[in-house]
Amino acid sequence: MAAVTAAAVKALREKTTLPMMDCKKALVEADGDEEKAIEILREQFKKIQIKRADNETTEGLIQLAIKEDGSEGAMVEVQCESSPVASSDEFKAFARQCADQLLNGPGAASAEELLAQSAPEVEGKTLQDVWADMTNQIREKIVVGRIARVAGPVNGYVHHDGKNGALFQAEGESANSEILRDVAMHITALRPACCNADNLSQAEVDAERARLTEEAKASGKPANIVDKIVDGRMKNFYVEQGVLTYQAFAKDDSKTVSQALAESGYKAVGFTRWALGN
Repeated sequence: MAAVTAAAVKALREKTTLPMMDCKKALVEADGDEEKAIEILREQFKKIQIKRADNETTEGLIQLAIKEDGSEGAMVEVQCESSPVASSDEFKAFARQCADQLLNGPGAASAEELLAQSAPEVEGKTLQDVWADMTNQIREKIVVGRIARVAGPVNGYVHHDGKNGALFQAEGESANSEILRDVAMHITALRPACCNADNLSQAEVDAERARLTEEAKASGKPANIVDKIVDGRMKNFYVEQGVLTYQAFAKDDSKTVSQALAESGYKAVGFTRWALGN
């Protein structure tokens, strides 16, 4: 059996950032072979993960990545067990790499597919490897939850605590992409239920219009006035139903979201809004 030196233990600790005793035991079991010791530690990590499999992951963050020209955007959700881990540099770097790879890589239909791809900031390793090394060090359950990649024009916003965020898609051409970020901020704060009126149930829309029409007719107004009254009240209905484009714009409530977008040459297409874990 090869002697395990303090220098070898120190080198393995620096490479894995695991406790000294764990590194020493792994090196002893591996007969001094560092690569084999790393594999042993990874195997131990799997056992640790099994023990923590039922733990709740109520902390974490949502990470955005947007192409400079706004042609595509990506958003990922990474969950963990505790707030200190969620605010750590290692955790943030991992989330950033996941979002960057989702945006700039071939795309992924699932978190598992994304993790199998290369880590943008760590040569020769996959995101799965980075995840394994980080979890081995932190010894806390860490999960890549939802992922989303959408075509633009797009921009996004994540609240400063990292727990709420949105991607907003539009159509049109404009030099003012900041309006798209502002609308994403509006979505994050006000949580609309849908983007446009045509996202609502047509049966419910028709029923409400019929009800308002009967009310307006009962007032004895002329037919042409009835239509205008109904159209005006339908706008209130759309606001009540949480339709984004009819809401007063959070940054300037003198106009609707639709009007604010139109001033910059855009129309709303859709959005993806997440609250961490929900």
